[in-house]
Amino acid sequence: MNLNSIPAFQDNYIWVLSEDDGRCLIVDPGEAAPVLRAISDNHWQPEAILLTHHHNDHVGGVKELLRHFPDIVVYGPEETRDKGVTHLVTQGDRLTILGAKFSVFSSPGHTLGHLCYFSFPYLFCGDTMFSGGCGRLFEGTADQMYESFCKINALPEDTIICCAHEYTLTNIKFALSILPEDRELNEYYLKVKELRAKNQKTLPTTLKNERRINIFLRTQDPDLAAVINQETKLLQPNARFAWLRSKKDNF
Repeated sequence: MNLNSIPAFQDNYIWVLSEDDGRCLIVDPGEAAPVLRAISDNHWQPEAILLTHHHNDHVGGVKELLRHFPDIVVYGPEETRDKGVTHLVTQGDRLTILGAKFSVFSSPGHTLGHLCYFSFPYLFCGDTMFSGGCGRLFEGTADQMYESFCKINALPEDTIICCAHEYTLTNIKFALSILPEDRELNEYYLKVKELRAKNQKTLPTTLKNERRINIFLRTQDPDLAAVINQETKLLQPNARFAWLRSKKDNF
């Protein structure tokens, strides 16, 4: 399968998996117009849509796409019931789409019913993980988001992580505010800064890369623990995760 990304709004990416014969799967179409253009330009034949959560910038284009392609199967969590879903899915479900097998797992934090979809090597994680960061806690708790990150971190290191937003530069700036001397972060910051200066994408990323540069995956890092201990002694990684998320909220 071929992985494609469609820019939407200011910083969203709508992901599309396509086969050489034109059949395709669309993930989180927040608006229909750019998807319809891409379908026309590439002669795609959409067969299914995956929804990770209920926010409008991820589901806003579904009903318009269904008007054009009424046979599309739309998978999503309970919280997307009124967003055009035809098949509700939940933790532990298995789907076969375009001949590929997808596993569904819950990833609460950003929203309570947030789901991720994994078909090696692709992970569609919505607003759970971003390159260098994690989603805001609009409905869930830091502990829930930490557990969601643990699920993602248990996947193979060559997993291709398809995040929904281009937040990488800001996330790395935040990480450097915590660990300003970190070599990996400084090197990655220069790379990302150069890409964004050319208006090029920083996504998708890989889990191997995120383990190096995503500070929210490094809650057992001794250097990070030392920084946190200057303010408060937090022995558990989930507590450090919550501390980081709180700091990021005010960054």
